[in-house]
Amino acid sequence: MEKSTIIGLFLGITAISVGMVLKGAHLSSLWNPAAIMIIFVGTAASLFIAFPMSELKKIPRLLKITLQEPKLMAKREVVNTFVALASTARREGLLSLESQLESIDDPYLRGGMQMIIDGSDAEFVKFVMEEEIYATEERHRSGALIFTQAGTYAPTLGVLGAVVGLIAALGNLSDIEKLGHSIAAAFVATLLGIFSGYVLWHPIANKLKRISKKEMEIKQMIVEGVLAIQTGRSPIAIEQQLLVYLSPSERSSSKEEAENDGKAQRAA
Repeated sequence: MEKSTIIGLFLGITAISVGMVLKGAHLSSLWNPAAIMIIFVGTAASLFIAFPMSELKKIPRLLKITLQEPKLMAKREVVNTFVALASTARREGLLSLESQLESIDDPYLRGGMQMIIDGSDAEFVKFVMEEEIYATEERHRSGALIFTQAGTYAPTLGVLGAVVGLIAALGNLSDIEKLGHSIAAAFVATLLGIFSGYVLWHPIANKLKRISKKEMEIKQMIVEGVLAIQTGRSPIAIEQQLLVYLSPSERSSSKEEAENDGKAQRAA
């Protein structure tokens, strides 16, 4: 479970609710069917016009990703995996790695290793793996774009809702009660438009981009690791090459773990 999404939603709803109460506004005023129709149905209508159905069908899965981030290999795990594979390849030969493919859960890593074991040249392996990265990145970009556009449409529809509310208000100048209700409805539409755009849709798009960036970094590590094994680079050299993708804190943590493992082995 991606806790930050849940925390963000809770804080966002709490902020607007408590803020309204502190300002003396009734929370019941948020329940305005006309405003909800204009903002949410209007945003959905805009998305249907802007995107093909094949992309809109992905919305439930994209929302699930923000709530439950896909399980990816940790960067340190990628480094350790390639160090182990390089050690085996140097000791027993490249073909000996075929027996270890079944134990590799990541399909992208497994596919890259299969290509070099089958004897594909480095240029072809790099082309295929980088093209897959590009295609995956494009799919992720189109998914995030849906929510980015929703975040753009919703606040503008809030202005449209305000205009509709003011039109209704101007038609009820003689009835003070209806006039007040119409003006309140106008501002509720604006509130919902801005809230949904900048607290829901834009942040969701940003989270999808961040998750995609993390996945692309791991895939790029895998490409470099696969090519390094194919060229016969030493395990130590591969480790140093891939460690550049880790943050300073991750590197220091990994160094401490390695030192502790070394001490345990010497003690044994």
